[in-house]
Amino acid sequence: MGLLSLKKISSKLPDQVKQYLVITGNYWAFTLTDGALRMLVVLYFHQLGYSPLNIAMLFLFYEVFGVITNLIGGWLGARLGLNKTMNTGLILQIIALAMLAVPADMLTIIYVMAAQALSGIAKDLNKMSAKSAIKLLVPNGAEGKLYQWVAMLTGSKNALKGVGFFLGGVLLTTLEFKGAVIFMAALLTLVWLFSLLALKEDLGKAINKPKFNDIFSKSSSINTLSAARLFLFGARDVWFVVALPVFLAVTFSWDHWWVGGFMASWVIGYGIVQSIAPYINGIKQGNAPTGKSAFKWASYLTLVPAAIALALHYNFHIQASIIIGLMIFGAIFAINSALHSYLIVSYASSDGVSLDIGFYYMANAMGRLIGTILSGWIYQAYGLTACLWISTLFIGIAALLSLRLKS
Repeated sequence: MGLLSLKKISSKLPDQVKQYLVITGNYWAFTLTDGALRMLVVLYFHQLGYSPLNIAMLFLFYEVFGVITNLIGGWLGARLGLNKTMNTGLILQIIALAMLAVPADMLTIIYVMAAQALSGIAKDLNKMSAKSAIKLLVPNGAEGKLYQWVAMLTGSKNALKGVGFFLGGVLLTTLEFKGAVIFMAALLTLVWLFSLLALKEDLGKAINKPKFNDIFSKSSSINTLSAARLFLFGARDVWFVVALPVFLAVTFSWDHWWVGGFMASWVIGYGIVQSIAPYINGIKQGNAPTGKSAFKWASYLTLVPAAIALALHYNFHIQASIIIGLMIFGAIFAINSALHSYLIVSYASSDGVSLDIGFYYMANAMGRLIGTILSGWIYQAYGLTACLWISTLFIGIAALLSLRLKS
């Protein structure tokens, strides 16, 4: 009876909504494996004795190829359709996972970097496809609804990424590294096969076929927002990606379960706050955020890493300061991220939407790249406090850039 009811409801949905739901489901499935793989790599290679800088370098190609993928992927999505970019992302992630299912002595830095490069390409093809599709779903002029839908998509994705962090810790403990990546590759293969059958070929194709040089945005608003996004995500990853998990494991002597569980809880909470951001910051249906909103919330965020850095410097209840500070940072960062995600979808052109969104997420990937490298280098050389001060500086720059956005 339940299946019949679901089929009946599904038959009444517009085709465009069905396609969007398939893309969203693919995005969620991919996100679980992406979050789990990130935690697996950090914890496993720390266990093998890799330094924080070497662990950061494992993600170098992941972020570098994310930058390239968002530029080229947006152009490909506009020309070929979002179904092809989505399915390509899924199969590349399966290959990346399979590459890691080898004996431990084969997991050299260069080899793992190559596998992470494929994973980075896959991740950003999926993200670009899902974020572009939402622009096609919401009618023009329904800005309040657009904000709510974008916040829900990005929030649910990040909550699932948090579940992926926890899953990574659990899988490493129960199946070990090789078993974990084989398990995830098998599950994602099933998702890919379903996607090949379910996605239509024309979703997201531009009416006017873009030229290759159209990958660079000509909109000053999108360029400014992209620059702000770069610094915002660099500010998060400079202490979150490598420095924080290693700090928790070394300073607090937390095992894989505790580190993975804590990081997972943070990202899940972050995703939940992101989903309800339109209600937290007082946006009602029919209204929408502006550049002033982005400046205000970025200004609030600058205070948090600075406060945590001062607590560490003065040895003030370090464990409580880290945990409470991270929760506050996550909540305010989630609202900032939701505002930015709405603004790019709003600013993007409807025809060839993936071009503008691809350019924007290129800046996002560049911020992650810079943050990831600094996270390993600065933590190894100067410690977590220095990472937090750089985070404060980056958020301040993002806030100032937001002043140039449309009010």
